[in-house]
Amino acid sequence: MDAKFKYIKTNTSKELNSKEQQSYSQPYSKPSKPFLVAEAVVKILEDMGVQYAFGVSGGAIAPVWAALHQSSIKVLHFRHEAGAAFAAIEAHFASDRPVVVFTTTGPGITNALTGLLAARWEGAKVILVSASTSTPQRGRWACQETSTYTMPSTGIFTSGQIFHYATTLESSDELTEVSRRLALGLGQPGGFVAHISIPTNIQTSLLKTSLPRITLSLSLATASEETIAECVRLLSEGSFAIWVGFGARGAAKEIRQLVETTGAVVMCSPRAKGIFPENHPRFIGVTGFGGHESVFRYMQEYRPLRTLVLGTRLGERTSLLLPVMVPSRGFLHVDIDPEVPGTAYPSAETFAIPSDIKVFVKALLKHFLQHPAHLAKAMLPRYEHSTINPRTHGKVRPVVLMDAIQRLIVERSDVLVMTEASSSSAWGNYMLRFAKPHRYRNCSGFASMGHITTGVVGAALTRGGKAVAIVGDGAMLMNNEISTAVKYQVPVVWIVLNDGHYNMCDRGTAMQGFQGVDAEIPQTNFVNIACGMGANGIRVERETDIEAALEKAMVAIAPFVIDVVIDATQPAPIESRIRNLISQSSTNYYCSLIKSRKSYLWHNTQ
Repeated sequence: MDAKFKYIKTNTSKELNSKEQQSYSQPYSKPSKPFLVAEAVVKILEDMGVQYAFGVSGGAIAPVWAALHQSSIKVLHFRHEAGAAFAAIEAHFASDRPVVVFTTTGPGITNALTGLLAARWEGAKVILVSASTSTPQRGRWACQETSTYTMPSTGIFTSGQIFHYATTLESSDELTEVSRRLALGLGQPGGFVAHISIPTNIQTSLLKTSLPRITLSLSLATASEETIAECVRLLSEGSFAIWVGFGARGAAKEIRQLVETTGAVVMCSPRAKGIFPENHPRFIGVTGFGGHESVFRYMQEYRPLRTLVLGTRLGERTSLLLPVMVPSRGFLHVDIDPEVPGTAYPSAETFAIPSDIKVFVKALLKHFLQHPAHLAKAMLPRYEHSTINPRTHGKVRPVVLMDAIQRLIVERSDVLVMTEASSSSAWGNYMLRFAKPHRYRNCSGFASMGHITTGVVGAALTRGGKAVAIVGDGAMLMNNEISTAVKYQVPVVWIVLNDGHYNMCDRGTAMQGFQGVDAEIPQTNFVNIACGMGANGIRVERETDIEAALEKAMVAIAPFVIDVVIDATQPAPIESRIRNLISQSSTNYYCSLIKSRKSYLWHNTQ
């Protein structure tokens, strides 16, 4: 059926931070000594607020690499370009500043692409600076040649699905336009991923003109008074829920005030845990991957008239695209990207408001504070968890480990906790509970393995304190940056769920009805690996040893690995994701599977 979709135009106001204006808007005088293009590019990045650059060096990028070392930008040399890009994503979210990734030609660029695609999905601000082959050598099979003769240009060196802006700098005269485009992208709310590729001979050429003037101004989309009034009218017609996403992380205080004024019910996406306190009486649970059954109960038994969506795409990891999540009168969907509302549920009635979340909620509050709603007293469904006592025999059950992490790390510290895109993420989404924002991170629907095993280094570095990554053995073997953390003494803790399996692949495939697949991993001792790289670690094989291991890791100064031997027979809470995969199967297979499997997988979802 046709979607009932209303698009609301917004006003765009330019709000310029006075401090930033003073820093970034001053024109440069002509340099007293000649500038190399590599030095000029680095100077532009400095003045755009870049504090960190992560990457892997190479001969072709050496001039830029050297210029970075001579600047105020802190340069970290990683072990893999993808790890550098993942670390840049998390460094951006921890600092709210753009971060540079640098690579050499050829494989340096292609190795980084997975992390850069993840940056686009995540909504991070990341700038890739790479080298390309000098013009005289193109087409002659230069070492790691990077040109249209050897690599696809579209999408890698041009703006498109990977990069919001991409170009190859062929002359110093182009720096003015490059800096303008970077300033424009970085000044907008939301993500911005750029690629500036510079041939080696251009990097070492002299700058012929003065450095360009740089101005960064933040443009905030705001809804009109008429739009706000209409939203108030619609939300006042009956009960409504608020669905909080990661894009609302800057509006935590305002959202809580809105809830306590109107009596609205709150649920959140996995990436938004803690933006609204999970211990609040109006919070019903986490949606999507590793989410809570209490959300389904609420949507079926209490079904709200409308849902106010704040800063989430409602993609599969957030909503599982389940019809049960659509309220009777549809959504009021607020997002800075006007293309987001109505995409996940095209058949649902959607009132779309492209706006900055904080500005929108503040405007909404002005109306509701004048006419506070009567707070509902009905008991809401909630996710409840009882502490499970450790046992003295057998391998470690993940529920016991996660319970200990909740008590000893989440509740007793303010460190950042991150979960890898695997069963680890499902356990974290399901069992960990946060009362404050900016305490939990897991990745978006791009779900790259190795994102958190490496990204945690960037997060800990820019936060200036310890960060904890809960990861699987498969991800830890695929890509980690223990060696980088050791070199720069970044206080990272990796908690490895070591069950000798690609657990989600193994368990998920079996739950789909397929047998005989091989998802085993040869048993790995991650403490030996960590110590071999210069880190510290401890192996946990019994549940009674968990608390001592966590306490030791939390006081450790050096990077630390806790290798936990997990009971692989304990199923992770991934039923909802598998259910969604099964629903995509052919009708005959789908029906036969339903008949043959009478389990909790289908409970409360039909």
